[in-house]
Amino acid sequence: MNITLRVDATPSAPALLLRPWGEADIGPLVEAFRDPALRRGASGSMESAEDVWAWLEFQGRGWITGERLAFAVVEDCPAPGEGRLAGSVVIRRGAFGQEPAEAGYWTAAHARGRGVAPRALEAVTRWAFETFAAEGLESVNLLHQVDNPASCRVAEKARYGFRRMLPAQPPFFPGPGHLHVRQARGPA
Repeated sequence: MNITLRVDATPSAPALLLRPWGEADIGPLVEAFRDPALRRGASGSMESAEDVWAWLEFQGRGWITGERLAFAVVEDCPAPGEGRLAGSVVIRRGAFGQEPAEAGYWTAAHARGRGVAPRALEAVTRWAFETFAAEGLESVNLLHQVDNPASCRVAEKARYGFRRMLPAQPPFFPGPGHLHVRQARGPA
């Protein structure tokens, strides 16, 4: 799939373009992952071009299998090629027809606090429900650590309702977490 989603600008933030990751993202990814807060929540290292190449190949395989649909979130600027990497949103799907899917995201340090994550998450979630409705996609889960209140706010702004507390599950979840769920036919 070659999908590009556009999210309108707000009074305080530029429009966003969401597209599959590509070779042009190597430098911006290395730069984004210099942020200690982002590295703390990451499952792998992205300190070199080789690390990023491996990650990009993994993202590409996800699009081929349909199991991991990862979008680069780029600030939309008037001149081509000027948009700055602002983050990532991914929908992970199980085998055909298995429920539920799971959403994940991160935001580059320079873009935090400007509504990038909730706007991008909302757009990708809507797209996933529309695209996979015939396959029975009816809900998407979002999990985050309890000690990450910013992720809780993102979930709420993107209309993912709090469902329950989750126990720690090292190494992925070293501490307790929250489960948020967005229903395809939920309140608008």
